[in-house]
Amino acid sequence: MRSCKLPSGAEMPALGLGTWRMGENARRRPEELDALKYGLDLGYPMIDTAEMYGEGGAEEIVGDALAGRGTRPFIVSKVYPHNASRAGTIAACERSLKRMRLERIDLYLLHWRGGARLEETFEAFHKLKSAGKIGDFGVSNFDLDDMRDAAKLDKGLTGTNQVLYCLSRRGPEFDLLPWMRKHSIPLMAYSPLDQGALLRKAPLKKLADEVGCTPAQLALAWLFAQPGVVTIPKSSNRERVKENFAALQVELPPKILAELDRTFPPPKTKQPLEML
Repeated sequence: MRSCKLPSGAEMPALGLGTWRMGENARRRPEELDALKYGLDLGYPMIDTAEMYGEGGAEEIVGDALAGRGTRPFIVSKVYPHNASRAGTIAACERSLKRMRLERIDLYLLHWRGGARLEETFEAFHKLKSAGKIGDFGVSNFDLDDMRDAAKLDKGLTGTNQVLYCLSRRGPEFDLLPWMRKHSIPLMAYSPLDQGALLRKAPLKKLADEVGCTPAQLALAWLFAQPGVVTIPKSSNRERVKENFAALQVELPPKILAELDRTFPPPKTKQPLEML
């Protein structure tokens, strides 16, 4: 399994199961749980979740998916900004651990900046790390200025920055991603298929046919080809979960990468960080 090294030296898998919008509807819970269990059976080495997703419902589904397994994947979760005070972060982490029935979260993120002072959040992260409740910590939806602020506080220990990044939304490449690479901080790309919008692009289908893969696999393989990038596609469908996992086996020749750059050009100017 491909991986990226965190600043701490720990390895973070290149591919994980996303859980955004899981846990919101009881009728969909069996399908969502089945998708997570199936993904783990296939060998997905990471699950990404957050206390925001289904107001804890997604974390409860993750806990059910992990129950009874001899080994568990790399777990990522996130704290709400309005819970991210010094005491609030610790309490939120304890609740997430309880919902997932875990003793430790491998990577714990501030979901976006706002609410509590960043200094307080990072102090809590360090306390949680010292207590063994989390392995590493990081952020999500931080632009370059935010990352520079974080770097002043954590002495280079920010594990990752999870942002919207895919073929059709390449804004981070102008300044954020180069800065993160310079500081050896992996980027976690969420919504790698642009909420399915990418799959409707005719040029992507044409190039996928040339490579011999599906459009989704091509879009994911492009992310795997970007140094220092990991991704967390979400699906509640077994076939899509299987299809996404197979993208790890897709190798993209330079000709295809160049054609993707022509079809989905990188940014030429700074762009505001996009969020979904």
